[in-house]
Amino acid sequence: MAGKGISIPRRWLWAAAALLVLLVLVRHLPPAAGACSGDFTPIYQVTGDEPGEALDPGTSVRVKGAVTGVFLDDGGLDGFFIQGEGPGDGLPSGVFVYAPGLAPEEMARVRAGRQLALRARTGRWQGQIQLQRVRALNDCGEAAELAPQPVRFPLHRPERRWAGLWVRVETPMTVSGSHELQRYGSLHLAADGRAFRPSNFLDPDERPPGRLRLILDDGSHSVWPEPVPWLDERGTRRVGTRVEGLEGILADTFGALRLHPTRTPRFVDQNPRPAPPERAGEGLIRVAGFNVENYFLTLGERGADSARALDRQRARLLPALAALDADIVGLVEMENDRAALEDLVAALNDHLGADRYRAAPGTPDTGSDEIKVSLIYRPDRVERVGGPLRDLEPVHHRPPVKAAFRPAAGGAPFAVAVVHHKAKVGCPDSDDIDRGQGCWNLRRQAQSEALLEAIGRWREDRADDLPVLIVGDVNAYGGEDPVRALLAGGKRDLLARHLPPERRYTYVFRGESGYLDHALAPPRLADRVQAAGTWAINADEPRLLEYDARGIERRFRPGPWRSSDHDPVWVDLRP
Repeated sequence: MAGKGISIPRRWLWAAAALLVLLVLVRHLPPAAGACSGDFTPIYQVTGDEPGEALDPGTSVRVKGAVTGVFLDDGGLDGFFIQGEGPGDGLPSGVFVYAPGLAPEEMARVRAGRQLALRARTGRWQGQIQLQRVRALNDCGEAAELAPQPVRFPLHRPERRWAGLWVRVETPMTVSGSHELQRYGSLHLAADGRAFRPSNFLDPDERPPGRLRLILDDGSHSVWPEPVPWLDERGTRRVGTRVEGLEGILADTFGALRLHPTRTPRFVDQNPRPAPPERAGEGLIRVAGFNVENYFLTLGERGADSARALDRQRARLLPALAALDADIVGLVEMENDRAALEDLVAALNDHLGADRYRAAPGTPDTGSDEIKVSLIYRPDRVERVGGPLRDLEPVHHRPPVKAAFRPAAGGAPFAVAVVHHKAKVGCPDSDDIDRGQGCWNLRRQAQSEALLEAIGRWREDRADDLPVLIVGDVNAYGGEDPVRALLAGGKRDLLARHLPPERRYTYVFRGESGYLDHALAPPRLADRVQAAGTWAINADEPRLLEYDARGIERRFRPGPWRSSDHDPVWVDLRP
């Protein structure tokens, strides 16, 4: 038997329609008498600024506060910040109001400097206490005496107490990290200069004062913003840049204190792109170490994933190597295939327009790793008189390579050893775990000790007391055990000797600078060093300039900038 439809009396439909119209009218009418008066829950009780806990999530509250920052635009935070009186410690209290999908009339009420009364429920998101599920939003007129709170670092109150407040940062701030710039639109800032790894210095008193304190965000939780914010006219934003005029709302989200600006900050370029290092005299021999960040001909492995990407990688590396103008170069992170080294040398000579560089001859065993260390040199400036040889101790998965040279114009011979110790990644669950210097630190220390023993045996076999300069990526900062082992074995840290503390870096990791790449020599050779340093072309530049970065096709320009993630090191020797 066929079913029958349900019949709804027409009068019920009319009643439901009338109720719906009434609800819409009530929602959009100007505030009724008393909407902006009466009892309100203080914001400091919502956030727990006074002694005690914040209100439980889901608590219904009636709150009144002044709008300090509006981020309702597409791609923004989908909300705004309000603040009201504080619990009596001299600061107001602020809170974020998550309010997606506001009607146009409601959005018009949310303006900086206006006093709002609203009904909502408490909530939490990514560590942030907030108001959400807004049920009523009324404009109560202009807020009185509203100004940003001056703030200095270090903070004299807990970070949580500043969350949600409109502030003006009065401490000099410096860009210390750009690793989250392209993906999240944020820069890591440090107070009183760039931040350094604490273990970067043998003497703790040498450590510069900079400390990571704040993230400059972009008023959005979107990923991969386009255009990328905070870039200069060259399309970069270097670490070391000073930031002034910081004003905005502080938020304690994603485990960090961040500032969403309410006005555009000013960037002062105190760390411009440097010129190539000049030789400080005639007849000097320059030795360089350069981590080239996976130069692979085999596409889709650790290096380039396409022929076009490889062309971009060459268009970065070749200008860097050419301008470095070294007579001997220790290359780190070359593909463990002779063809890759020969390709790079041929491309470099073609770039220079002359057959200047030569790859040191191959060795029978280059190790088990996908990458290796290599040596190239200029035969018109230096003569190879021994090696290359590799240290085949089992502790080395990337065997160091060493060779002896003599200045072509005459002078005492010396040797160069190129190293690449084990990285601080792929950590084990036990044994050689991170004890403050990254995991595999015991392995790296053993590699340093094995290197010294191999150098000692080689010098004994040669019977000529040949001094050996060590260059390369030790994957340890200047005050860590693997470097200390080399110093205890009689080497001198040439970068520490020739550079002030604030310039001792070749790498920036999560906003902290330090030198993983080293140049170390025995005293007799260290006394022949005219100058030594780094060329800051990579570590200070944002990752978005890398040859394989997302969207690099649109912004690519040939040149040495961000040719790798490490800066090259160089040493000028008197012959």
